[in-house]
Amino acid sequence: MKDSELEQRIKGIVGELLDQKGFISSVDILMKLNYLSQTDYMNWRNGKVGYLEKVCKINLSKLTTINRTIRQTAVKMNLKPSLTVYNKFGKGPKTSLQFSKSGDKQIEKAYSTHNINEYKIKRLNEKNIITDLSL
Repeated sequence: MKDSELEQRIKGIVGELLDQKGFISSVDILMKLNYLSQTDYMNWRNGKVGYLEKVCKINLSKLTTINRTIRQTAVKMNLKPSLTVYNKFGKGPKTSLQFSKSGDKQIEKAYSTHNINEYKIKRLNEKNIITDLSL
């Protein structure tokens, strides 16, 4: 897939995720693009995989394009960046997970940043409160 096609797919997914969750993340987008399976994601979250990029079904160049497109789209949409810590699931120490083989701080930051639409989050929370009260 050409970078321009990939960028268009990402932009569509961004809209979908913002409607559903109120935020976007690299992990969610990789899963929506089918470059990261739920099984591989859970293996990584459980500490069975050393770093996330190892189980992504795409090359590093495309992963860079994905993260760059997410960042650019988030800026254009005035989404609020929120650094999110991904810790290992399960028993034992809650160690931070690694996204890239190199562990480079900028790469790790790109993967772990969630971009939030504060207005949409507020509306989703209000909707959930109303739904909970009607039960």
